[in-house]
Amino acid sequence: MKRIAALLSCLLAVPALSVAAEWEGPQDPFKLYGNSYYVGTAGLSSVLITSPAGHILIDGATPKAAVQIAAHIRQLGFKVEDIRYILTSHEHFDHVGGVAELQRLSGATVLTSVAAKPVLETGKTDKGDPQFGNNMPDMTPVSPVRAVRDGESVELGPVSIKAHYTPGHTKGGISWTWMAFENGRPMNMVYADSLNAITGPGFRYSGNTVYPHAKADIERSIARVAALPCDILVTAHPEANDLMERQAKGKLADANACKAYAETGRTRLAKTLADEAKQR
Repeated sequence: MKRIAALLSCLLAVPALSVAAEWEGPQDPFKLYGNSYYVGTAGLSSVLITSPAGHILIDGATPKAAVQIAAHIRQLGFKVEDIRYILTSHEHFDHVGGVAELQRLSGATVLTSVAAKPVLETGKTDKGDPQFGNNMPDMTPVSPVRAVRDGESVELGPVSIKAHYTPGHTKGGISWTWMAFENGRPMNMVYADSLNAITGPGFRYSGNTVYPHAKADIERSIARVAALPCDILVTAHPEANDLMERQAKGKLADANACKAYAETGRTRLAKTLADEAKQR
């Protein structure tokens, strides 16, 4: 967590948001469990869920990282052209900036939340985004995009992946859950969105007009992630739950991972609110 905090601090200090080079660094793809694979970079998660009916990809990272994601999918022996759906976590450049390219390569339909849909379709950051003041870059618009409802399950062959709205870091955040099987043994898989209460200039979680329920949203999202059935957790930034270290040790499964991740988000929110109180 110290490393992600340092990276976030660097990002917020840079005008016209630039992604830390370390986040786009090389990372070999690897199996998470069963039909689920990590295909992202060193610091930007992306997960491929495979099936005989086609594949589902979660997140597209940055445009530069998208090239690596496509290469990782091929490296594992799968075809990018077999991706039917691309799902998103939240509508920031470092998680969906590469979606347009991956959609171009695959022809997949992009599935996102109601609030994130206009951001993907226009490539423009929402003015109510807590980090809007950080001058985040525009993204290549995406089409077609379909909004999924909170609690809706996306079905593809034997795969069923459920959307859990988890706003607060942005208005349109989604976490995703599904079951993966290996040798007949099921695992509860979670792709958890960011739970960090990070702000740009002028935004306050303790009170603002552009996103007045941001604090309530992120509090509910933290509680929701903590309550998820959770055997193997992937977070939007893998370092947020030490995914690479866990993979290196062969210990990806951790039934307490979602609760621990949520507690980190709760601690961050408390710090943000305390800092805002000092500025009054």
